[in-house]
Amino acid sequence: MAQLKEFSIEEKLGSLINLQKIDSKLDEIKILKGELPMEVADLEDELQGLRARQTRIEEEINGVTEFIEERKNAIKESEGLIKKYEKDSENVKNNREFEAINKETEMQQLEIKLAEKHIKDANEEIADKVILLDKAKKNIATKEGSLELKKSELEKIISANEKEEKEFAKLSEEAKKEVEPRLLTSYEKIRGNFRNGLAVVPVVRDACGGCFYSIPPQKQSEIKQHKKIIACENCGRILVDEELHNNIEVN
Repeated sequence: MAQLKEFSIEEKLGSLINLQKIDSKLDEIKILKGELPMEVADLEDELQGLRARQTRIEEEINGVTEFIEERKNAIKESEGLIKKYEKDSENVKNNREFEAINKETEMQQLEIKLAEKHIKDANEEIADKVILLDKAKKNIATKEGSLELKKSELEKIISANEKEEKEFAKLSEEAKKEVEPRLLTSYEKIRGNFRNGLAVVPVVRDACGGCFYSIPPQKQSEIKQHKKIIACENCGRILVDEELHNNIEVN
């Protein structure tokens, strides 16, 4: 059985520095994109909601329009009945029949007035909804314009950096294989704790390169000896000496 190679602390630190520098390059590309991916997603969600609102208003207008048609048909029916009653009144035999026809005629006239009121109210409701629909359409058009602009900006950035991003993503995966699993887990955990993604930092001007916490001379001496992996007492980032950090180049 082949014996696994034991890496020195200095080699382990070198692997971590290399990975950090590669990941920092990827972070720089993501920074170029800025908030655009999130803004595009938010606009798409907002547009979906606005379009659903437009559809709902259109359905409501259609429903009110159908109601108006029903009331118009009811008026025609009542008018038809009134004409019938007028014709029937010519052949009445007594006052009771005449009064009954008059009562029915008055009833249909009331039905017509009520239907006309319903139509008037419904037309006013439609007018209000048309204003809302117009505002919704204008809002959608504005948001669509913003979305197209944001998408165009994002596509340009992605296109300009796509090749480089893929190369560094591949390098990152390869560099991770050079870091022992336990250290990689720690590195990724620390990296996730900070917005700038820095998990491995050099000591610069006697301070942590991540949080600028002062590092005592004795601790700096231990860091330079590369005998153990040392973390910043304040932020928890892995500390390396500046010389080693500068000597590691992304390859």
